[in-house]
Amino acid sequence: MHHQQWVCIVCGYNMIGEMPDVCPFCGVGHDKFLTWDEAEQTYRVTPYQVNEFVTQLKSVPRLGLEHAAYRIETEDGAVWIDCPSAFNRDLEPVQTIYFTHKDFMGASNQYRELWGAKVYLHVLDSEHSLAKLFPVDRRFTGDFVEHGIEAFHIGGHTPGFTIYIYNEVLFICDYAFPPGGKMRFNPFGVQDETRDRALRIREVISGRTLEIVCGYNYIAEFGSWWRNFEHLLAR
Repeated sequence: MHHQQWVCIVCGYNMIGEMPDVCPFCGVGHDKFLTWDEAEQTYRVTPYQVNEFVTQLKSVPRLGLEHAAYRIETEDGAVWIDCPSAFNRDLEPVQTIYFTHKDFMGASNQYRELWGAKVYLHVLDSEHSLAKLFPVDRRFTGDFVEHGIEAFHIGGHTPGFTIYIYNEVLFICDYAFPPGGKMRFNPFGVQDETRDRALRIREVISGRTLEIVCGYNYIAEFGSWWRNFEHLLAR
């Protein structure tokens, strides 16, 4: 692969094309950038088993904000929810990459090219400047079900924010964190809208039998996470 691509080691954002003076995501200077191949040599995307069909993927050592991705072994084949920031060409391939939102497209353009994977992102997030240089195969507009994975458009934190459910696992990314009594809504974005659209999350989840919550950098037991989420809504 012959990409002109840079990785910010402070936040993990990938920049395609000529090196900018500052990271468009976190604003640090280019002295904090690595070329994509330097990042590949430095950071190893490492799996952590969540259950029999879900694996969390994080870089070792930690790469910036370390926005975790998740691999799901569906009956139709393997897919990812979100994408690692580091490109490791020896990872097991997936056929589809479903994004929760546009903030960390990671090295999805490189994995897409390597494997022929299809990239999904809500149309409202695909129009953002942070996402425009990344190829997207399906710009979806609402809820859908594919490979047994249920996708629900939420909005709020970002206009296109989408959560996913597979069997007993909820993929919530960074809509609310950390798990526990200090849980808060993501502070970036329009706060009133983030709180209002959280009611849609409650509507989707209520009455379901869920066991695990997969967040942007955490894995939590659903029952305790749900209680903290309800308390957050009540505040």
